[in-house]
Amino acid sequence: MAAAWAVLVVLLAAAQAASAAPATAPAFLWAPKNYGRSDDTKEVVHYQTVSSKSLAKSVLAEGGWSNFICSREAAQRNVDVAVIFIGSTLQSADISKDNQVDPALADRLKLSFTSSNFSMAFPYVSTSDDEKLESSLLSGFAANCNSGFERNDITYTDKCTVSGQDLYKYPNMDAINDLVVSGRANPFGRTGLIVFCSGGFQRLGRLVKSEGELLAQLVELLEHSGAKYTILYASQPSGLLESPSSLPLSRHLAEKKINDTKAGQSKCDGECLVKSSLLEGAFVGIVLLIILISGLMCMMGIDTPSRFEVPQES
Repeated sequence: MAAAWAVLVVLLAAAQAASAAPATAPAFLWAPKNYGRSDDTKEVVHYQTVSSKSLAKSVLAEGGWSNFICSREAAQRNVDVAVIFIGSTLQSADISKDNQVDPALADRLKLSFTSSNFSMAFPYVSTSDDEKLESSLLSGFAANCNSGFERNDITYTDKCTVSGQDLYKYPNMDAINDLVVSGRANPFGRTGLIVFCSGGFQRLGRLVKSEGELLAQLVELLEHSGAKYTILYASQPSGLLESPSSLPLSRHLAEKKINDTKAGQSKCDGECLVKSSLLEGAFVGIVLLIILISGLMCMMGIDTPSRFEVPQES
């Protein structure tokens, strides 16, 4: 029985370690139209927990951004504007909630994810308060572009912070609109990269706009300009206290029908199937181990004579 108890202790320790995993926030990548990719990628969800640097690598490789971010030549340009939208409110656990903190943001992300020709989701991106998310993403781009990534042509909005750089920041949405319409966002015919930090535009005079309203306004701006664009939304909320492993994350953004939230919660997605299979295997293994130990102990407890009497002849 001691061996069975040891196995149970190991399983409990593993469960506690999983519950102590770092808090996460989601990220979404989409483009309304296919921008030169050879394959159609739509509503792809990566359930692994990734760091911000790994997110940058996936965006370059799987998202196709390396074609116009790493190679700044005009001949490689299939996109006019690439936008990195840095949010500050959405957490991984918020995706499955019925009462959203920012309903406009949830609706915009769902609509963009399901209606775009190209879309990817990263529900679990580990964030840290030690480094700004925009700075970490740009460092990841630079590390994976093999010296082909130029930071001088990047456009920043207010509240953006990049370590080691003195940034010129655009103060409002009108300035971003003029930048895109005039073509100054993509100088020399190259793809322009805009880093949009929502905290800078949320308070404009007496009018306070939510993060979802800012994202919707930015999308409408790009649509009206006629530019070919792609957007990476990533969130870095401050003071994350909840653990992602102890909170259910239903795949609402991957549902065909946006309003069918109850049906989405009742389905078991890929992560759910993996966890259920692991739990079933663990329980079966414990039961078999207990049976084995009990059988060995019973066999050891059988007291049989070492010698038998010879039957007497009559």
